[in-house]
Amino acid sequence: MTWSEMQPLLSQACTETFQMLLWSTLIAVAAGLPLGILLVLTDRGGLLQNVLANRLIGQIVNVGRSMPFIILMVALMSFTRWVTGTTIGTSGAIVPLAIGGIPFFARLVETAVREVDNGLVEAVQAMGGNTWTIVRKVLVPEALPSLIASTTTTIIALIGYSAMAGTVGGGGLGDLAVRYGYQRFETELMWIIVAILAVVISLIQFAGDLAARSLHSRGGRSGPAPKLRLLKAEEPAAADVGKVA
Repeated sequence: MTWSEMQPLLSQACTETFQMLLWSTLIAVAAGLPLGILLVLTDRGGLLQNVLANRLIGQIVNVGRSMPFIILMVALMSFTRWVTGTTIGTSGAIVPLAIGGIPFFARLVETAVREVDNGLVEAVQAMGGNTWTIVRKVLVPEALPSLIASTTTTIIALIGYSAMAGTVGGGGLGDLAVRYGYQRFETELMWIIVAILAVVISLIQFAGDLAARSLHSRGGRSGPAPKLRLLKAEEPAAADVGKVA
């Protein structure tokens, strides 16, 4: 197979892979973030302590993480067909990719949020902050560098999942590698796909590491930051009260 024959195939496969990654990552992050935070809040000693709910959520996440992706795709075929109208191609792969990514990202979020200094939470509680304020002002901002790193890890995992989706007609680079590189013995095309995936993963990892380091240098996980921000917000109000008096 010549390069002129490979180029349109590679272009289409790359587009399909990026579409699958974009939508599955957005869904996994949107659903996995609150799920991971809930695992922390409902745990023993958490702000919303509920052992039964914590065990239930944890068990659901564990089942999702323990299931091999290729089996998950087969198990979700009926649901995927109900949602997208098909079980093959890019649309058919996004549903299992997203569902497979949600529990994976949720556990990473749980780990990142648990690393936040509990003293910051107590400080905001002492100033009258409710659970939503603590999540918004402390937990998420302080864990943001780790959350960025977790998102990077999730995207890279989804790239591997998307390649497996190609074995059952999921489209993308994995499908191209199976149909041409394996079934038609186009070894050169196979190695080009491997090189493309290696470059893409390296670029994503570099961008994620750069973003996480940038957030650290700008004050991520800075000890008294949330407390100071709240105190500064209260100072003008106190000054106004003094003037009225």
